[in-house]
Amino acid sequence: MEAFYVVVLVCTLLILMAAFSSLLAFRFGAPLLLLFLMIGLMAGTDGLGIQFSNNYVAYILGSLALAIILFDSGYGTPIQAFKLAAAPALALASTGVLVTAALFGLAAVWLLGFTWLQGLLLGSIVASTDAAAVFFLLRIGGINIRDKVRSTLEVESGTNDPMAIFLTLALVELLASGEGYHGLNLVMLAAFLQQMGLGVIFGLLGGMMIVLIVSHLETDRGLTPIFVLALALLVFSFTGAAGGSGFLAVYVAGIYAGNRKMPAAASIKRFQDGMTWLAQIIMFLVLGLLATPSQFPAIAIPAVALALFLIFIARPIAVWLCLLPFDYTQRETGFVAWVGLRGAVSILLSIMPILGNLQSSKTYFNVAFIVVLVSLLVQGWTIKPMARRLGLIVPPRMGAVDKVEVDLPGAVNHELLSYRVAKDSPVLRGERIPRWAMPSLVVRDGKSMRYQYAGRLRENDLVYLFIVPSYSRLLDRLFASRAPVDPDDADFFGAFSISPLRPAADLDAAYGPGLLSEAEKGLTIAELMRHRLGGRAEYADRVRLGEIILIVRDLDENDHIQSVGMSLEVLEPATILPIFINLHDILNGIRGFLRKRREHAEEVVSTDSNTGKNDA
Repeated sequence: MEAFYVVVLVCTLLILMAAFSSLLAFRFGAPLLLLFLMIGLMAGTDGLGIQFSNNYVAYILGSLALAIILFDSGYGTPIQAFKLAAAPALALASTGVLVTAALFGLAAVWLLGFTWLQGLLLGSIVASTDAAAVFFLLRIGGINIRDKVRSTLEVESGTNDPMAIFLTLALVELLASGEGYHGLNLVMLAAFLQQMGLGVIFGLLGGMMIVLIVSHLETDRGLTPIFVLALALLVFSFTGAAGGSGFLAVYVAGIYAGNRKMPAAASIKRFQDGMTWLAQIIMFLVLGLLATPSQFPAIAIPAVALALFLIFIARPIAVWLCLLPFDYTQRETGFVAWVGLRGAVSILLSIMPILGNLQSSKTYFNVAFIVVLVSLLVQGWTIKPMARRLGLIVPPRMGAVDKVEVDLPGAVNHELLSYRVAKDSPVLRGERIPRWAMPSLVVRDGKSMRYQYAGRLRENDLVYLFIVPSYSRLLDRLFASRAPVDPDDADFFGAFSISPLRPAADLDAAYGPGLLSEAEKGLTIAELMRHRLGGRAEYADRVRLGEIILIVRDLDENDHIQSVGMSLEVLEPATILPIFINLHDILNGIRGFLRKRREHAEEVVSTDSNTGKNDA
């Protein structure tokens, strides 16, 4: 029992240290997940001396933690964001992982003396981006970038783990069996299709099951989030046992459940936030404890070289090839390439060669660990500066909102929200609360009073309102603080504005011809932008038409485009290399080159004709 208490004491202290380190990360902009990993390293064999070498337990704990993180990632992904970025993100999650693994494998063959299959295995281990790292930096790190780019990165990080996991397991089995290249056959392809197919099917069915059970569940509201988490893990484990990808299934189930109305939604979200934080802390601490830093110097130079090759060559090439058919600017493609963070998933997969008793199995683990450290140091610390340098930071539409959702019992058609009146907020400046909102209570200086007797609202008042769920974001504007004004905002939204109700044909006449198809010429500018954006426009969305860029400046309460900005300036490329040019730009460049050749030929013919007349 004394040993048991000591173990609990040590584990608790490590978790508390990791939690307190978040204060340091938020203050200095350090990658928080790197701090979790470093705490595990400092407490391990070469640090405080905690002995932990059970690879099997570490893999189980890491897999469960990853399942929790992926479910929460899917739960927080709006279906519109998934639709917006599904095609490019899935291309990155499949083809991108294969290309990254192959390129990294070639570099590993040269730097580590591996065989091609061993190099491909190491490439598969580090090929996927880390969902925990990407979601943390984008959602919590205060990086406000365009929805299209953000959604692409989030969906990619949530869906590329199954591909990397399948490749790693298949190659470990292949190397362990000694079959070599003869083991690469249609059976592996069939197994891959089975895992992905069952993952999607069971994920959808599992999401439906979660919504159905929770919606008809009559129990204490504190138990509802536990039911949701337990059902998510049930989907994960059942799919894996049935031969499918449990990680893909739990992510798909999260997307389905998160986009359906369920009772106690606020409680579920708060519980999942806490569980996701705990899962991240445990996963990174355990993997840090498992490492032996004294073994790193022996392979440090080739491992760091491989990490830099992954960051600056393999990942950018894979991203460029996958996004080539899609309309991403050079800057957007460059940013997607930069946010290729490696994290706990790569370290977790590097345990598989050890469990499979492969030759040089510890080398896989140590190289992957160093690659993750370099990735978190180089990329994790520079994501926000890189987004700002590439001009992808979206100016805030409004300032901070202090809002709390209060759960109501049963399936009701209203929500109860609590807003704290912020300094310089519109409601404090005298703007009226809409009629469809039903303010019921004001708490001022610790005293509660009915809204109609509270008089003019004051700063720090708590206001409780009953509203229809879909209107909450409209109230956010009323209670938000004043948005910070950046000198670069005017550049972001274009030099001048145009009416969204003007005919799109005017643009073709002024800046064309050839910008629009015949069908598009009959649309208004707002309709044209929605059409080019897949049917839905978001704040700060951009549409390129030849040399001009149309920008969504503002939307009304029904998501109709209210104001459009126009920029005539050609953005500087993300790099002097043409690697991030998309197919659209390539075709435009070819057309421009051919047009100039034709114009030059016509000038030559005209000059020769005039010369002949003068001679005559």
